[in-house]
Amino acid sequence: MTVIATWEIAFQGVKIARDLLREGKSVEDAICGLINQIELEPSFHNVGYSGWPNQDGIVELDAAIMNGDTLSYGSIASIRNVKTPVSVARLLVDEPYNNFLVGPGAYEFAMKNGFKHEELLTEPAKKRWLEKLAEGRNEIEGHDTVGAVIASGGRVVSATSTSGLFMKWKGRVGDSPIVGPGLYADSDIGGATATGVGEDIIKGTLSYEIVRLMGEGKSPMEACGIAVKGLDDRLRAKGKTPREFSVVAVNKDGEYGAASNREEFPFVVCTGDEVEFLISKDFGKTIEKRKNKYDV
Repeated sequence: MTVIATWEIAFQGVKIARDLLREGKSVEDAICGLINQIELEPSFHNVGYSGWPNQDGIVELDAAIMNGDTLSYGSIASIRNVKTPVSVARLLVDEPYNNFLVGPGAYEFAMKNGFKHEELLTEPAKKRWLEKLAEGRNEIEGHDTVGAVIASGGRVVSATSTSGLFMKWKGRVGDSPIVGPGLYADSDIGGATATGVGEDIIKGTLSYEIVRLMGEGKSPMEACGIAVKGLDDRLRAKGKTPREFSVVAVNKDGEYGAASNREEFPFVVCTGDEVEFLISKDFGKTIEKRKNKYDV
């Protein structure tokens, strides 16, 4: 069993996933439990409830989940008033059609399947939005998608959830709910997920590229480093300044990897009992273990 997720905030969620797997729950139960914990955390403003709003002050969420056994997926984009969009996406995985729903269609599907209409914009997020408007500033910022991959019992599943960029244009969708750039899973090989500026991640179909490299025999750490450095280099060669993007991955044997073009990229991993908070540096060439504030 290996559970890996992006960002320090995922520490408690990874514990939840580990415990659910120990109880005999499905990999889908475990990965949704991990991400739901973060989606419902009001102090984290990049995912779910209390996510950062768009330019109109409305929180729009994206999420996806992919079953590596069948390559089936469920994706949700620009959904409003639902706190746990990854759980909505999960319901779409086994549908023969309609696997990717957006906006009002995604909301209507959620309501028909028992989800509650809930306000997502909290006072801290609203305050920051109003401050930016008062300053006459509408520049886009923030990109901390929570992505996770689990390899357990011969199965690999990947999932993502995000509120996207703060002050984005309404209806903007990044990489997170898109199979290929934002996430990918193949139980015969492994899985990956990305976080960062979606407009750049999409250009490299980053998560699929990592799984492809693992399929060619690269370790997850090698695949993550090659894919991230390769995209960074290609963008620079074409005269573009790369924005930030980071990845985590696991192969079918439970080996994991992480890489980023950031100076430091925090992620969380569990390969059995201990949940570890780690930092990836230099395109995954250096991994450091650290203590984190969520380890309670």
